[in-house]
Amino acid sequence: MNTTTQGPGPRSLWLSRLRFHLPTVPEALASLLRTVVVALFLLTFVLQPYLIPSESMEHTLLVGDFLLVNKQVYAPSGKLARWLLPYRQVAREDIVIFHPPEEPGHFYVKRVVGIPGDRLRIAEGRVTVNGAPLDEPYAAFEPAARNPFRDDFPAKVYTDPNVDPVWWRQMQSLVRDGQLVVPQDEYFVLGDNRNYSKDSRFWGFVSRRQIVARPLVIYFSVARPSSTDVQQAADDRLGHDRELSARLTGFARWKRIFHVVH
Repeated sequence: MNTTTQGPGPRSLWLSRLRFHLPTVPEALASLLRTVVVALFLLTFVLQPYLIPSESMEHTLLVGDFLLVNKQVYAPSGKLARWLLPYRQVAREDIVIFHPPEEPGHFYVKRVVGIPGDRLRIAEGRVTVNGAPLDEPYAAFEPAARNPFRDDFPAKVYTDPNVDPVWWRQMQSLVRDGQLVVPQDEYFVLGDNRNYSKDSRFWGFVSRRQIVARPLVIYFSVARPSSTDVQQAADDRLGHDRELSARLTGFARWKRIFHVVH
């Protein structure tokens, strides 16, 4: 009697394809360790999250925006990761994260309008650099009472109690023909919301070593009211049920998520 050896049936082939390798405990720990190392590297050298707390950069950055910033882009020469990651000098119109002179333990975010060697002045809130008006489509001028020191800079008279007196004295020695000359390794920064920003006009320059990062992208944004916007007064009209769903979906500014900062 002839016999024929039967191969694996369709069910056996199907079951064999479902087999997979479960990682061992050492393999799982090694994978987790690699993930942690990469995350720590990114947070230490490259990325770090920040929350915008004030209106000084409206409408470029809003209260409630969460930022990821690049900590390496301005890294001084000789840093560990410079050979691996792009590096460049601070440029005019860059938005920068820095330690302010008045609060060195904190972080501020402003826009650079004056770089070393620039001759700068502000007239009626408008910035002129080296004799030419600076094109500033990002600048906002929300309604505010006129402030001669803020709106016309450098001022000849000490009129604002918010001005640092040390900065006032330093500023007088740097004015030439009505223009402020930015020293070497120093930067003049302003908030985009010009009438509601305490910036270089009030406390002076930001040194190169105080600049630590540049904003990259808004990764989330919580809807928070701005105290500087002109708001319509509330009325007594009753709402509708659809307003509840609007409130539930309106806690975040969804259109700002993954918005590139510039």
